[in-house]
Amino acid sequence: MTLSQTPKPTEAELEILQVLWQYGPSTVRFVHEELSQTKDAGYTTTLKIMQLMTEKGMLEADKSSRSHIFKPLLQEEDTQQQLLSRFLDTAFRGSASKLVMQALGNSRTSKEELDEIRDLLDKLEGGAK
Repeated sequence: MTLSQTPKPTEAELEILQVLWQYGPSTVRFVHEELSQTKDAGYTTTLKIMQLMTEKGMLEADKSSRSHIFKPLLQEEDTQQQLLSRFLDTAFRGSASKLVMQALGNSRTSKEELDEIRDLLDKLEGGAK
């Protein structure tokens, strides 16, 4: 599946994927309990979304035991890249510099983060020479 063919997760689907990426294959109950720590989510709603995600090819369900175990079929980095590309195109007309300037201007950036950004810029400039 190419990046452009990858299903585009909704906000609710992305929250479920984040739990699965962080903790690995999990039951609906575990995902629901994790989501319930930060938002009001019904168990049956979580179950239904995860079933739909399975139909869409975002999750795979292991039904060999009584409690089905779901695992993500989408890779975290691929999904982040796809979402960022879509956001960059729609919100910043494809301008990475506008995105970076906005991000750095709207939040407190730690010294460590700035050092990482400098290192990345040095690597990018080194590769362009």
